[in-house]
Amino acid sequence: VQLQASGGGLVQAGGSLRLSCAASGRTFSSHVMGWFRQAPGKERAFVAAIRWGAGSTYYADSMKGRFTISRDNAKNTVYLQMNSLKPEDTAVYYCARSNYYSTSRNDYNYWGQGTLVTVSS
Repeated sequence: VQLQASGGGLVQAGGSLRLSCAASGRTFSSHVMGWFRQAPGKERAFVAAIRWGAGSTYYADSMKGRFTISRDNAKNTVYLQMNSLKPEDTAVYYCARSNYYSTSRNDYNYWGQGTLVTVSS
């Protein structure tokens, strides 16, 4: 399984970005795709997750209302739409896959390479 994250970049505060995570290999409805982020000097933190099959979504409290996770099963791709971005959203964003829903990075066994999001004030 390989995960390829893309879509990061430099954006002004208040702007938007859409991240993509393309997954190769077989996926099952029970799999959960998650987005995490890691800011400089901080631990990798849960952002959002989605179940491949049911499409159920989960968010960290601070992202609710600003970020939206979605998936395109036909393209084996998961997206993270980020709106109203703030400078504190600056981080490397990673996509990952787990066999079940979890907010712990330790439960995700496949990871993408990360894409950098920089939000300027």
